[in-house]
Amino acid sequence: MSRRGRFITLEGGEGVGKSTNLSLVADHLEARGLEVVRTREPGGTPRAEAMRRLLLDPFGEEPLDPDAELLLIFAARAQHLARVIRPALERGAWVVCDRFTDATYAYQGGGRGIDRARIAELETFVQQGLEPDLTLLLDMPMAGSQQRLEGRLDREGGRRDRFEGERAEFFEAVRRAYLAQAASAPERMTVVDAAVGLEEVQAQLRRLLDRKLAEWT
Repeated sequence: MSRRGRFITLEGGEGVGKSTNLSLVADHLEARGLEVVRTREPGGTPRAEAMRRLLLDPFGEEPLDPDAELLLIFAARAQHLARVIRPALERGAWVVCDRFTDATYAYQGGGRGIDRARIAELETFVQQGLEPDLTLLLDMPMAGSQQRLEGRLDREGGRRDRFEGERAEFFEAVRRAYLAQAASAPERMTVVDAAVGLEEVQAQLRRLLDRKLAEWT
């Protein structure tokens, strides 16, 4: 395998099972003797996590402007790249991340309606050509994902954050943007049907990972 580590991201809307399946992906790689860094966006470092709290807080003193939201996300991403992702990849570790820039195109582009060209400018500036080697897009219809989200919040006694509290139209737009993103990058992004049972989803993920590991060897 390349001496540089590989960068794998998991994407998808609310309630599709990213956190659960991120653990599966990381465990599968670690079982093959790889060093794996598990992380998330926005967040991943103390300062980036502080920005995450600003972004997710549903009870802020003032509404967060969409442009400010976009800039905060890329500010957190710049810190995350500098402190976690790039150093890990350079030492040969594999990074598995819950969301990355595809989420920005989906949520801020599709959901908020920010022009893709403006997002692309920030992507170029912050990432300097770095992108995931593989992106697993967990996809399912919005109604089902919202039902799963409600179930999780009920079990954990949680409340909806600023994004989770958006209207159905927002989540439909996010899903459409994700699928368009996957169609535009078929070599990197693989759509995984998350509406089936967890066992079948994880079987799909294991097969995908094993195929990629064979290609990268």
